[in-house]
Amino acid sequence: MSARERLPQNVTGVDYDAEASAFGFAGRVIDIHSHIHGAKATEVYAKVAAAYGVRLTYTQTRPDDIPAVREVLKDRVRFVAIPNFSIEDKALAFGAGYLDLIRRLATEHGARMLKLWNAPRTREWFTGPDRDDFVELDGKWRVAAADLGVSLGMMIKTHTGDPDTWFRARYTDRAKYGLKREHYRGLEVMLRRYRQVPWIAAHMGGSPEDLDFLDGLLERHENLHLDTSATKWMVRELSRHPRERTLAFFERWQDRILFGSDIVTMEDQLVKKTPEQKRISVMSDLADSPESAASLYASRYFALRTMFEGWRGAAGERVAEDRASPIADPDLKMVEPGKFDEWSTPTLRGLKLPREILEKVYWKNAERVVMGWERGEWGVGAGRT
Repeated sequence: MSARERLPQNVTGVDYDAEASAFGFAGRVIDIHSHIHGAKATEVYAKVAAAYGVRLTYTQTRPDDIPAVREVLKDRVRFVAIPNFSIEDKALAFGAGYLDLIRRLATEHGARMLKLWNAPRTREWFTGPDRDDFVELDGKWRVAAADLGVSLGMMIKTHTGDPDTWFRARYTDRAKYGLKREHYRGLEVMLRRYRQVPWIAAHMGGSPEDLDFLDGLLERHENLHLDTSATKWMVRELSRHPRERTLAFFERWQDRILFGSDIVTMEDQLVKKTPEQKRISVMSDLADSPESAASLYASRYFALRTMFEGWRGAAGERVAEDRASPIADPDLKMVEPGKFDEWSTPTLRGLKLPREILEKVYWKNAERVVMGWERGEWGVGAGRT
């Protein structure tokens, strides 16, 4: 790959098309966590997903984009209710407006999952006397959303916490953001309050850095499950642990972990943009053509599957090796700017999980927990190890 073609999603020059065909489990993977938007971008995504064995994705899609996404993916998609971040009035977006959206997704689009997005950034939007009604996971509006969703037959996903690197370099105002562990108080309250409902804590519960902490959460709450979404974060932090520790975690909680990528697609990623041009999102600049968008989406599936299954060896076998991730990770520079630059990539540790665990993480847990909930078959204790 020439310097001109060098892309942040493929620093090391992986042939993502060739690598896709080398993975097994064709047509069986369920991606429990994505953000699919835009008809043309969805077409690009659909080809990549099929190549990497993904037969179904649960996407957090803006309601106005749902018809176009459904037209492309058809029976390969399910929709998840999430607040409308494009609304300038965040009190409306996370309050009464979200309740209206939950009703719309459930009744018009068959959604059976809602998301309580509780990242630390909510504390930048809400600072008044009613702040806790919005920023605490057990606050007034989160409880209202959960009550409504459960009454409509919906299970719950949550984004709680953010990378430790962000708390070290971005969330340094303790008066505003608090400490990371403080963000989990409300989660535990809600897990007990809605213990009859399956929960998924996105991004390995927001704490892939601390597997001991996740052990405790899962021990205390049998209705809690984790997904593996946020690829760069997962690769960086899960690869820091000794291989034996991560293997032991996946072995112990093999019935409670679901595959997710956090892939974001949008039309903006298919075209070149000038510096002055308005962007749909900060994700808009991750690609600027159908080809670079395909590489972006493929990089996430490649990195996650390689971490779980192992790197491809010389004879095509999967090997438990450590190699450089192909994806540039800006969190490295954020924390150590003198050591890393914008092209730096972390280690990607090939875990080579046993096949029976891979099958559960890739699709069996989603079929049992999420699709079981949709069929009315899930009950407390179904996810207990």
